[in-house]
Amino acid sequence: MTRQPGTTRDATPRTDCTVDSDGRITFLLPAQTAAGSHPPRLLLRLRPKKGQPEKVLHMLDLEPEDDGRLRAVLEPKLALAEGRWDVYLLPEPGEPGERGEPGERGESSAGRLRLRPGLRDLRTLVDGRARDWPSPVAVRVPYTTKDGYLAVRAWLRTAHAEVEGIEVAGRTLTVRARLHGATLAEGAAVRLRLRGGKGVVRTLEPRAASDGRAFSFTVDYGELAAHHDTGSRVWDLSVQPRPAADATSIRIGRLLDDVADRKEIFVYPTAAVGDVAVRPYYTVDNDLSVEVTAATA
Repeated sequence: MTRQPGTTRDATPRTDCTVDSDGRITFLLPAQTAAGSHPPRLLLRLRPKKGQPEKVLHMLDLEPEDDGRLRAVLEPKLALAEGRWDVYLLPEPGEPGERGEPGERGESSAGRLRLRPGLRDLRTLVDGRARDWPSPVAVRVPYTTKDGYLAVRAWLRTAHAEVEGIEVAGRTLTVRARLHGATLAEGAAVRLRLRGGKGVVRTLEPRAASDGRAFSFTVDYGELAAHHDTGSRVWDLSVQPRPAADATSIRIGRLLDDVADRKEIFVYPTAAVGDVAVRPYYTVDNDLSVEVTAATA
């Protein structure tokens, strides 16, 4: 469980939330939230790209509990689009888009109040990789933004390859992973695609378990560092479960736990290969990539 410390000067309601084993998220707001003449509602807003208008909103009814608190439930059947969802309180009825838009940083504005986190009970998410997830793989993780507000990080993918272990030894990277929403067929391949490389791909043969779900592979840093002279390159890792030319590649990453942003938390050692530095890392979407950087004077 995680609780954000309160401050006496901050009058913004702090919202408790609990995630159950089915992915259902329950929000609980303080009793004094319902101070107006109309029942308030909860607004979930898909954060748009910079400079773009907001397009996707979900409204949740707030119902009173016996102790006076207000309760809203985000059901599992409501599949949130992949991205970051900010959580607001709508104290008065009306269409959200007609009652004022958030500012540049997403602060509160007329008609809506951005909420801060209270108690976040995410215990059911900690061991999420221990169970099999059907297709589509829908993951929702409540988290605290850098500026201290409550948001929900959502992933929605047809299938997913979850990292279960990473070992960096010398000039090699060994990854253990497991497929969810798909199975490996004969001829499956791991793909390392050079970002911005116009189709440059390196292919590895995975070591597959008998269940067709678990697999592992080893990346030779020397191959990625070959002919690298200047600047930085990034290789994105995915698995292609079937050998067909039009088969979809499934991104390899780590989504099935309670960590919304792991890029700055899970940091792996950098290996020197001649004048080149190589390191695995998680992207802002929690996908696994390998960065290759030429040494500088």
